[in-house]
Amino acid sequence: MPDLTTDVRYIKGVGEQRAKALEKLGIHTLKDLISYFPRAYDDRRSYKKISDLEDGETACVEAMVASTPTLSRIRKGLELVKLRAVDETGALDVTFFNQAYMKDNLHPGETYTFFGKAEVSGRRRTMASPVVEREGSRLVTGRIMPIYRLTAGVSQLTMVKCMEQGLSACQKLLPDPLPESVRQEHHLCRIGYAYEQIHFPSGDEELALARRRLVFEELFLLAIGIKRLRGRREEVTCPPWQNTDLSDFTASLSFTLTNAQQRAIDDIRADLTSGRVMNRLIQGDVGSGKTMVAAAALLCAVRSGKQAALMAPTEILAEQHYKGLAPLLEKLGVTCALLTGAMGAKARRAVLSGLETGAIQVAIGTHALITADVTYRDLGLVVTDEQHRFGVAQRSALAAKGDRPHLLVMSATPIPRTLALMIYGDLDVSIINELPPGRQKIDTFAVPGSYHQRIYKFLEKEISAGRQAYIVCSMVEENDQIPDDRKAASEYAQMLQREVFPHLTIACVHGRMKPKEKEKVMSSFASGQIHILVSTTVIEVGVDVPNATVMVIEDADRFGLSQLHQLRGRVGRGQYKSYCILISDNRTDDARTRLEAMKKTGDGFKIAEADLQLRGPGDFFGHRQHGLPDLKVADLSCDMTLLKEAQSAAEQLLSRDPDLISCPETAARVEEMFSANENTLN
Repeated sequence: MPDLTTDVRYIKGVGEQRAKALEKLGIHTLKDLISYFPRAYDDRRSYKKISDLEDGETACVEAMVASTPTLSRIRKGLELVKLRAVDETGALDVTFFNQAYMKDNLHPGETYTFFGKAEVSGRRRTMASPVVEREGSRLVTGRIMPIYRLTAGVSQLTMVKCMEQGLSACQKLLPDPLPESVRQEHHLCRIGYAYEQIHFPSGDEELALARRRLVFEELFLLAIGIKRLRGRREEVTCPPWQNTDLSDFTASLSFTLTNAQQRAIDDIRADLTSGRVMNRLIQGDVGSGKTMVAAAALLCAVRSGKQAALMAPTEILAEQHYKGLAPLLEKLGVTCALLTGAMGAKARRAVLSGLETGAIQVAIGTHALITADVTYRDLGLVVTDEQHRFGVAQRSALAAKGDRPHLLVMSATPIPRTLALMIYGDLDVSIINELPPGRQKIDTFAVPGSYHQRIYKFLEKEISAGRQAYIVCSMVEENDQIPDDRKAASEYAQMLQREVFPHLTIACVHGRMKPKEKEKVMSSFASGQIHILVSTTVIEVGVDVPNATVMVIEDADRFGLSQLHQLRGRVGRGQYKSYCILISDNRTDDARTRLEAMKKTGDGFKIAEADLQLRGPGDFFGHRQHGLPDLKVADLSCDMTLLKEAQSAAEQLLSRDPDLISCPETAARVEEMFSANENTLN
């Protein structure tokens, strides 16, 4: 008898080969299989007679194959199978692309169900590559069909068959992590029914019931986990810091801090003097002045007799922080040092010695700050920049270098507050939602691909005036298995150098380059040796080049709004007028809405709200590395009401039973949910 931990290969109909393919989807056990939820659904319940089909309509047709299917090879890589199917009302011409096996699978005189999109031209009706099965089978037609994310070696039909076997093997095995009282109070269906209907819904109402139950469960468990993380964190006490007066710091600045910066600094000072360990996220748009807030925190640490460390994701960013912060802090009597992997052995030994003795009070660097040979005399504050580039493990490794140090996290990725509280659930959040005076407004334009020649002339004009430009593409090389029309960064850079700007210096940077190569190119661009930098999104968060005034984004419709906003923030960082040009030939309403939002506002938080509405929360970070669990069913842009309901239920349960002694299944699922993300609740 299988249990939920049974290896998926032992489930009937799966076997060794399919199990290997399923592993690529993260499916190893029976539990993984049934928890692999559909990404969408196809409603295949509508049956039509051939003569009733309308142009563009998707429907099922029961028809008899009236001609022997013919196979023709049009050219290399394109094979067509054609046949005619009939019912009592008319004929349907069916074509299959690159499915040669269909020639022998479909037999004249037999009736099949064809499901696909009809095209109608006069009296002629056609269907291209429909789903087909024998009349009366109803495995993939005549029902609401789950659509799963797939990988090589796993088709939708394979997935459906595996899922049917998986569900029948474990119907009686599913433990319910929702306490019965919570389930009844919130009118939620039983877990077995929810799993059955989420995969194979009997109807729209049943699917809605199943989804509501599973979304509530996910948000309920997440809320409990976050609440417990916070609770454990708040128990961590430390002596309150005494000396956090910053009047000489603000007096030493050549500008006035914005109200938002001042509020964030006040939040930090309140944390440092509270007697509990600070865990705070400073969220601010590109250019909002987060670094000055970090400088204030670093100064508080030194004045309280502690050392502080600021960790950035790349050497070039670390150097940038060092150049910006060291002169400011050293003027106030603070000793700073830079520590990166590129340093020579002698310089590195000197920094390590200074950190160990306490002679160096503030260390600014990369992952080099957390290597085994680095010892701090008394590390009291850890600052990490661009949190979503660091996993929780790295954050913890730096914190482990001190005795319960305070933690400050900075992020330039604006996220709606609700989402921030879920993603950074164990952190308090301060938001810097004002830009310092004098920050350049970036003029943003959305144009079709036919504007390329005009754009090149404009780039020529800006560069001849001494400026620099970025051009961002959405992939690296043509063999990325993505449609050929996508601009490939490396080939595009070569074309520009050869055909458009032979007299300029053009370089390319992309995510597949070694970090050292990438940083070398970025440094050359920062120092003005490169006129145009062609890039993938690796420059989304990166080096500050005040001389760069133009950001051109190819295929802009293929990026999320928040990503476009981050890219736009690479320009407008100096005294010169700056521009962002979004190129897109996608005329869909969705693409138009997104590009209009970019033209309308430069406020990252408004853009993030729009992005959340348009796309949901899944892609704010690309690869999610923040350490809290991924959501499988819930969508925070759509499920806000249910989120509040689930949070309220979680709070009530924890107030009655903080250690979940009466709900062992709930406790086990919360532990499992969080430990899978390196963020255990121990």
